[in-house]
Amino acid sequence: MTQLTTKELAFIEDEIRAEEITAKAINWCATQCQDQQLRNSLEQMAERHQLKIGDLSRYFNQTNSIH
Repeated sequence: MTQLTTKELAFIEDEIRAEEITAKAINWCATQCQDQQLRNSLEQMAERHQLKIGDLSRYFNQTNSIH
């Protein structure tokens, strides 16, 4: 696996936090929707952001070496 710098790892951490905030915001919006179709769409969007968090977290956790 490619070694990442401390700065690159910080960027990954920042992206994980941004995805978490986005997913929470979209989920909150979904709870406010009366329209079920729109609610479902928002929930699917939030789920995609949650999956991205998982992908980024796995990548981040696999990267043990910093140069």
